[in-house]
Amino acid sequence: EVQLVESGGGLVQAGGSLRLSCAASGVTLDDYAIGWFRQAPGKEREGIALITSAGRTNYVDSVKGRFTISRDNAENTVYLHLQMNSLKPEDTAVYYCRAPGVPEVPWGPGTQVTVSS
Repeated sequence: EVQLVESGGGLVQAGGSLRLSCAASGVTLDDYAIGWFRQAPGKEREGIALITSAGRTNYVDSVKGRFTISRDNAENTVYLHLQMNSLKPEDTAVYYCRAPGVPEVPWGPGTQVTVSS
């Protein structure tokens, strides 16, 4: 089964940290850029961080300097991580991983991140 499964979300106070992970199975993503997206209540889903197969990273301005994306190209799967520091209430959202270049892979269930003030 082709799937992406996110984990690591939770409830944290403002200023705290969380580390999200995403595991890809049933699909080879070694040669593709993979990214983190999020959808806050009442808002559209947005891309916030991207890492290429070569390890180059890009971030949206709102998370730059606070979030770090990384990937592990392990045997038969790819693991994607997002280290989130200095969290703010506006970071509250459901977080998803996605390989934009492989649209046939369905969106995963996401993982909820809630930041309290």
